[in-house]
Amino acid sequence: QVQLVESGGGLVQAGGSLRLSCAASGNFFTIYAMGWYRQAPGKQRELVASITSGGSTNYADSVKGRFTISRDNAKNRVYLQMNSLKPEDTAVYYCNGVRGPGTRWNWGQGTPVTVSS
Repeated sequence: QVQLVESGGGLVQAGGSLRLSCAASGNFFTIYAMGWYRQAPGKQRELVASITSGGSTNYADSVKGRFTISRDNAKNRVYLQMNSLKPEDTAVYYCNGVRGPGTRWNWGQGTPVTVSS
């Protein structure tokens, strides 16, 4: 079982930037696709960005051009650079392994992001 710890969230004004970090324990991190998910109040959790073990990326339309996902396999970390933030980006952000339409491991505690207008 991989343990996931997210960090880097906070309060930011619209138009600002944040960089989220996800630390993953375990020996098999590098072989899995990873994703950043978010859950806004009253809404279902959604996948916003993913990256394969080889570095190919995919983004939800709502964040395309503003968010960038990256990974450092040597450090077992995944990052989400978020620019041009909007109030609708307000949510708790989580990382997890991507497996088809689902996820691989238990969720971490997430890191909250609040974007003020």
